[in-house]
Amino acid sequence: MAMLTGGQLVAKQLKKEGVECVFALSGGHIMNIIYGCREEGIQVYMVRHEDTAGFAADAYARVSGKPGVIITTAGPGVTNATTAMGEAKDACTPLIHIGGGAMMATYDSGTCQDLNTLDCMAAVCKDAKRCLSTQRLPDYVSKAFRTAVSGTPGPVYLEIPMNVSAASVEEDSVRIPEKSRTFCDVYGDPQYIKKAAQLLAQAKRPVMIVGEAARYSTNHGEFVGMLAEYLKMPVYTTSMPYVRGLFADEETAELFHLGEAAAAEADVILELGVYNHNHLNRGQAPNLNGEAQVIQVHEDRAMIGFNRDADVGIVASCGVGAMQLYEAVEQLVSPRNDEMWVQRARELTAVAMKPFTDSRTDEITPPLHIGRLTWELHKWLDVNGRDWHIICDGGDAAQWMQYNNVAHYPGQMLRFGINGTIGMGPGFALGAWAADKKPVMYVTGDGSFGFHAMEFETLLRYEIPTICVIANDSAWGMIKLSQELKFPEYLAQHGHHPINLLPDMFPYEKMVAVWGGIGKTLHKAEEIRPALDEIKASGTIGILNVEVNQHTPSPRTIGFAGVVKQ
Repeated sequence: MAMLTGGQLVAKQLKKEGVECVFALSGGHIMNIIYGCREEGIQVYMVRHEDTAGFAADAYARVSGKPGVIITTAGPGVTNATTAMGEAKDACTPLIHIGGGAMMATYDSGTCQDLNTLDCMAAVCKDAKRCLSTQRLPDYVSKAFRTAVSGTPGPVYLEIPMNVSAASVEEDSVRIPEKSRTFCDVYGDPQYIKKAAQLLAQAKRPVMIVGEAARYSTNHGEFVGMLAEYLKMPVYTTSMPYVRGLFADEETAELFHLGEAAAAEADVILELGVYNHNHLNRGQAPNLNGEAQVIQVHEDRAMIGFNRDADVGIVASCGVGAMQLYEAVEQLVSPRNDEMWVQRARELTAVAMKPFTDSRTDEITPPLHIGRLTWELHKWLDVNGRDWHIICDGGDAAQWMQYNNVAHYPGQMLRFGINGTIGMGPGFALGAWAADKKPVMYVTGDGSFGFHAMEFETLLRYEIPTICVIANDSAWGMIKLSQELKFPEYLAQHGHHPINLLPDMFPYEKMVAVWGGIGKTLHKAEEIRPALDEIKASGTIGILNVEVNQHTPSPRTIGFAGVVKQ
């Protein structure tokens, strides 16, 4: 009878769960699992820091709609991924983190890499377990997947001591789960669907909000756009950019541009898979009209009523809920043809977007306005890279890039979540590419670039077509700019604290040239598109280090500073 190691059992179960690739960094405690992955034909992407592996697994899930997998060695290998797990948890990303552990016989004896990583991961993951039996490894792996995708999705940690993954057992002694997960949808209670449909049919100013969990609840998703169009209902998707393009191409679906600003005046708000967190002001005014009646649709009952009361709470999958509501609304009211609310939403959106739209043609601000930079990137992508992934990294830079671009498909545009996890860009670039093999435009600030700059070797090693654009303001821009807004008198007298400043136009672009990529320093708008053309034509990766103005905060940074008056 065949003998299998614990590592082989883990890999076999990963294969049964549909895993095509994992992200890891070499380590002795996990090599049996890595060898098992090779035997099963699972691609192992090796990075230079475990946090990058976590970010890559996160991005893979956001793009593919399937759980991502990270494997880390014991002790510091696990703890190095702590930030990535926290990002995934608050972004509602289904992710499986398999961590190595010290041998059980030497626990608490001062052995190498014996840290209490189980408790550490429990603090930043949806669930954390340790498997102490080689025979039970497939059960633990399958349970990790079920937990990660159930209710509100999130990261799950599974720790496997080295002796458990290295031990061999007879294959016949192991139960290998074959049908351990259901993919069925959750249908809403008809009486609640009816109540919600009545609210929508009577609404004069309805708005739909699409949240994080909707990414993993897309069956019958065509009804989301159909419902929005039927009721002329503006849609808000910008809170988490990876759901932009999920149910409609933003270029052709105008309603999907109008919901963010319109939500402040909505009389009925329909939430699909929404986590009412800080980006939505916890579902409160002024972001969302405090007087509006709220319909919340979510597979996780615990998320209904979170931070914002639900007038109607429907436990259902997002696409299915939209389908049920569409069919019910269709029985109550004819398609709306009145453009009054849509026109008002256009006006509100124009006001909210004015700082972004004004910056797009800025000709006088020296150095280059970052809004002009990101608009030039948009124009280039529109011609040369409509299917490229757009990674929005950096505090202030991410906001300009996000609002000056459009998404054509789900997961095209990625950005950190409510934790403000800057520096995730290289990992997101790797994970996005691994999911669909589409090229990457990675936009970051000079501060964020420094977190994981060595990962450019990773991108080159896997020949991932990547153009990195650094919006270089020689500072930790979002903090520096917010300090200027909050304490102008103090700064006029004392100047900025050096902690908020970085070297003046440091030549970051030279890093990629060391490995055969193309690096350029740019100062003018007219230099941008020719430089992008050159990098794309070269077939390698590149870094454009672009000098940008040091005193032009995005509206989001102004809000972050807390100086906006109502």
